[in-house]
Amino acid sequence: MKPDTIRWGFIGCGDVTKHKSGPALQAADNSTVVAVMSRDLDKAQKYAKERGIKKWYDDAQQLIEDPEVNAIYIATPPSSHATYAIMSMKEGKPVYIEKPMAATYEECTRINRIAKETGVKCFVAYYRRYLPYFKKVQELVNNGEIGNPINVQIRFAQPPRDLDYNKENLPWRVQPDIAGGGYFYDLAPHQIDLLQELFGCILSASGYKSNLGKLYKAEDTISGCFQFESGLVGSGSWCFVAHESAKEDRIEIIGDKGMICFSVYSFQPIALHNRDGRTEFQIENPEHVQQPLIQAVVDDLLGKSVCSCDGISATTTNWVMDKILGKI
Repeated sequence: MKPDTIRWGFIGCGDVTKHKSGPALQAADNSTVVAVMSRDLDKAQKYAKERGIKKWYDDAQQLIEDPEVNAIYIATPPSSHATYAIMSMKEGKPVYIEKPMAATYEECTRINRIAKETGVKCFVAYYRRYLPYFKKVQELVNNGEIGNPINVQIRFAQPPRDLDYNKENLPWRVQPDIAGGGYFYDLAPHQIDLLQELFGCILSASGYKSNLGKLYKAEDTISGCFQFESGLVGSGSWCFVAHESAKEDRIEIIGDKGMICFSVYSFQPIALHNRDGRTEFQIENPEHVQQPLIQAVVDDLLGKSVCSCDGISATTTNWVMDKILGKI
């Protein structure tokens, strides 16, 4: 029997939960948050009390076993995603996991195996698929505005962050044992996922990585190439120790009758170049960027519709990243 309300328990109370997912999970129809967990109990209590959430824990198993909780949102660093997801699904509770799905492709396959064995659903927070900005890009491609796509290019560069210089207390996102890699493993997933949403699965990928900034052990400069199931080819370059003047967030979809340029993080106007010249589209995002996807997840769990952001579709993104980084 399907529930009439999804009652979430959060594992993790960090910045993503505070600013992106948490408000959306509370604002979605037929969705409420009843418990949160952090290894720091004071942090969990503070988060809960500030948001009117009545329960808090410092033990994930206790939250998962809470009978009032019927779905789990996992917002911890990637190295613990598989553990918490498997614990939850074995308890019969569906999971919504922050991206990337896990720290390795192999851990993603473990999550999928348990989902299949238990029949419990797993979703991954590739919320950009559902944003109006990217729906517009998809519409332009599908309407043939650039003809047949023949090449895709990702270019992303940013300067080091202030915290990257603190060797005594580096961000977890540049610690491969926690994050799965460096900033590439944190930021490339959305880019790769969106391209697979547009053009189908990537079946071949390879790349080169280097550490040129020497600020941390993880790779900071990456070049990759890939081919989709359709035969479409693409490439990407990522640099996380660039000069400010080189800062870039751009994807180009080149067709035989034009080109589309857009960004993934800065939401610059979408630029369409074709026989009619250059046309720009400024698309506004909803107040809570994760809410369209979260509503789709909730509606799926209530049996109203089917959400496409499942563990199977998310796993291919980890596979592509691991191939580019030479992890597999």
